[in-house]
Amino acid sequence: MSSQTISQAQANRERALRYAERLRELRHLIGGRWEGSASGETFEVITPIDDTVIARAAAGGPEEVDRAARAAETAFETWRGVPAKARKRLLHRIADLIEAHAEEIALLEVLDTGQTVRFMKSAAARAAENFRFFADRCESAADGRSLPADGFLNYTLRQAIGPVGVITPWNTPFMLSTWKIAPALAAGCTVVHKPAEWSPLTATRLAELCLEAGLPEGVLNTVHGFGETAGRAVTEHEAVRAIAFVGESATGSHIMAQGAPTLKRVHFELGGKNPVVVFADADLERALDAAVFMIYSLNGERCTSSSRLLVERSVYDAFTAELAERAKRVRTGDPFDPATDIGPLIHPKHVEKVMSYVAAAREEGATVAAGGENPAGNFVTATLFTGARNDMRISQEEIFGPVLTAIPFDDEAEALRLANGVRYGLAAYLWTRDVARAHRFAHGLEAGMVWVNSQNVRHLSTPFGGTKRSGIGRDGGDYSFDFYMETKNVAVALGEHPIPKLGA
Repeated sequence: MSSQTISQAQANRERALRYAERLRELRHLIGGRWEGSASGETFEVITPIDDTVIARAAAGGPEEVDRAARAAETAFETWRGVPAKARKRLLHRIADLIEAHAEEIALLEVLDTGQTVRFMKSAAARAAENFRFFADRCESAADGRSLPADGFLNYTLRQAIGPVGVITPWNTPFMLSTWKIAPALAAGCTVVHKPAEWSPLTATRLAELCLEAGLPEGVLNTVHGFGETAGRAVTEHEAVRAIAFVGESATGSHIMAQGAPTLKRVHFELGGKNPVVVFADADLERALDAAVFMIYSLNGERCTSSSRLLVERSVYDAFTAELAERAKRVRTGDPFDPATDIGPLIHPKHVEKVMSYVAAAREEGATVAAGGENPAGNFVTATLFTGARNDMRISQEEIFGPVLTAIPFDDEAEALRLANGVRYGLAAYLWTRDVARAHRFAHGLEAGMVWVNSQNVRHLSTPFGGTKRSGIGRDGGDYSFDFYMETKNVAVALGEHPIPKLGA
């Protein structure tokens, strides 16, 4: 590491700690007021960089969630009537403030999550883009369709569903919070937000910026706490009409059960075991670049990572050999250093889980062709398993770390069978120069999103979501409003049609 990058990393670390100093005591935002928990209980917020305590957060539970939900319920009566143009201006002000605090947000994310600064430096830009995108759709959110029939004019319109619960994960918390909260606010909903307890800093910062922008009291409420207490209270509360959740599939199943007695609408973005399928006729250099980027960026801790590599057998050995060399050159280290590719994973418990798959790979007969090491603390090196079969645990279970499993295939039919042969169906990546095969294979893939000859390049107007155990519903563009709004039909008689008489 050069002296220049050392000084840059040190400067980034010092700025992050200064930003975090004012967030040493995280409280709930309920009805526009910052509050502690009635019990007085708190929990430690630990940075995965060195496992030191960087904050204490109020530990919310049913009492705090009830107040937040009631505040959201009261605020909804006013917020849903705010003209769309006014909501649009307010959401743009939030975006402006996010951009004005871009460095702070990025460095807080690095400190809180262990994600590297090279990737988090765009976190605020992505979050601001989410707010601007949905702000510009406020005025069309309620739009419906004209459905004329004989003697009647039917037309549809959309109306905000009510207070919604938003439960977000720990991996890229600021951006993912805005991805859920922005469309909810644009639709006219109010929000009870329960951020992940492992990375709560920027949820508080987002709430502060929303208040600074002028968001009315009670429209956004933030309750810190654990999933078993605060999270469950949100999913069970009668005033919360819908739950938007990002996280693992097992938790999504629990949330669905908890929301069933109150018939909550749910939107789940859950786990993935996403294939990247490489045919021999592909541009192999570009496919290699995409495969490396999509598993080793963001510490491998993202739902859309391409964690299974399926390569046509004729090029499998050469492709995986080159990939192993690339993986060995991926830099693991200080996340504040702009030259670092992989920082520490989020928590010691998660490191233990990820490293258990290295042992499982060896037990099941796969080869650890690169990485597989936990050199210190929460750091895990870029790892590649070769010689794998699709029935192995490393091929079937979501590892959620910088770990890639490579499997060979002989023909298109086998490739499709392997790609679909998991319980998940979030994303898939396909590399081939054969246009007919590209369409044919994409149609056969059991995945909510397919990228052909590309890594994950998001367009905010397109639907985002998964199939099978990877989720329910779609985010993005107008699809978000299908969740946060109810569709109503109005039928207007155009004349005096016959009405049956009873008891006349």
